[in-house]
Amino acid sequence: MGSEAQAPPHRRLRSPRTRASALVALAVLAASGVLLYDAVSEWTGHHPGSWRHWLADQLATRHLDSAWVLAGAAVVASLGVWLLVLALGPGERRWLPLRQAPDTVVDRLGVAALLEWRVCAEPMVASARVRVGRRRARVTVHGSADFDRAGVVLNEELDRIGLVRRPDLKVRGRRARHRPHRQ
Repeated sequence: MGSEAQAPPHRRLRSPRTRASALVALAVLAASGVLLYDAVSEWTGHHPGSWRHWLADQLATRHLDSAWVLAGAAVVASLGVWLLVLALGPGERRWLPLRQAPDTVVDRLGVAALLEWRVCAEPMVASARVRVGRRRARVTVHGSADFDRAGVVLNEELDRIGLVRRPDLKVRGRRARHRPHRQ
């Protein structure tokens, strides 16, 4: 064994939408279980549930412009919109897990601010634009700095932050535009 302490295994962050999807899955499971039980009981020679006769009568006699039909459609549509918002929402993607302790995370914007601060401290760097994703960190350095040196400094900073999955670093350089001095 080495002298380094073994990092605890990383657990994936779960967003609140997992609870909502678990509730929907339980509701669908319960409804399918009731339908399956009723169908099997009818196939085995028992009488179907009285609720099926009532539901069939309601569906046959109600008009589509009935208040109950429209209210039921509105509830189902709003539930569908809610599930779409949860499915398309970003979840916990803005957080990057840290290696030091389990369940410790840092915001991607915070990592970007640290990297920007670090690269702007280098000589001949006028400004920098940093975008940190889950897999990549893209840095655009404006100025006449040594871009290879900036890449080394940023790699050291990423190592110091200690993310579980270190993003791939891509450093680009652009020469700073100098404005003429006004007199």
